Amino acid sequence: MIDKLEMFIALARARHFGRAAEMCGVTQPSLSAAIKQLEEHLGVQLVFRGSRFQGLTPEGQRVLDRAQGIVAEARGLRDEMRSVKKGLAGNLRIGVIPTALPMVAQLTTPLTRRHPNVSVTILSRTSAEILTGIERLDLDAGITYLDNEPLGRVLSLPLYAEFYRLVCAPGTAMADRSQVRWAELSGLPLCLLTGDMQNRRIVNQHLAEAGVRAEPAVEANSTIALMAHVVSGQWVSILPKALADLFAMSGAVRAVPIIEPEAEHLVGLIAARRDPPTPLIVALMEEARRLSV
Repeated sequence: MIDKLEMFIALARARHFGRAAEMCGVTQPSLSAAIKQLEEHLGVQLVFRGSRFQGLTPEGQRVLDRAQGIVAEARGLRDEMRSVKKGLAGNLRIGVIPTALPMVAQLTTPLTRRHPNVSVTILSRTSAEILTGIERLDLDAGITYLDNEPLGRVLSLPLYAEFYRLVCAPGTAMADRSQVRWAELSGLPLCLLTGDMQNRRIVNQHLAEAGVRAEPAVEANSTIALMAHVVSGQWVSILPKALADLFAMSGAVRAVPIIEPEAEHLVGLIAARRDPPTPLIVALMEEARRLSV
């Protein structure tokens, strides 16, 4: 039954029988047969069918909500029994907001050193995508903002406070300043993260509070793309301190503290709230506590 529920979840996610079969490592006829058997077992139609997938029935949507919880519990039980028998092992899929990517190795390196049979997959995601990924079982955990937008029902553990820097090329107008006020950023040629990123919404908020309208001529969902523009000398950006300092280490850019206010936002680890949590999540949370001390 669990394998059929996993195939059903994959179909709901992919919205395509062929892609769902590929995700599950089975043939399309095998997946179709498993969905049909699940419908017969439950006594309801789960999927609208035509020449292709046409969506879930209302009953299918209800089953999907329950199936995700059942599969999560089953995976947790498998992990727990495997850890009892062989020690902690498995793969952790962690979604990380782009601005927190520079610090993730501080969490994953000691974790994998302590548990050599654990592997980690790190995926750059927006804060909304992290929450959705955890809910849909695409992600096991996430590193995201804790104090700016609602998180819902998740476990959370603070890791660090994020501060902000104006990032600019040497020789440009603000490069030699020891600090700069948010209000002074008016009229600068900004390049910023795209609006689907929570960091951008935070930056917009602080600029607006200082009476500055955020009107970047360049937007990107990649901090590397932003830095390529800053290095050209024609643009400046606003990034968290950890990320700005990482880029500034090369000397190609300057990272200038932004004050009045010296804004800070909490970034931390989140995971689905399950009782009990899986052994992998327990180990990850323990490592996060060591890091946050």
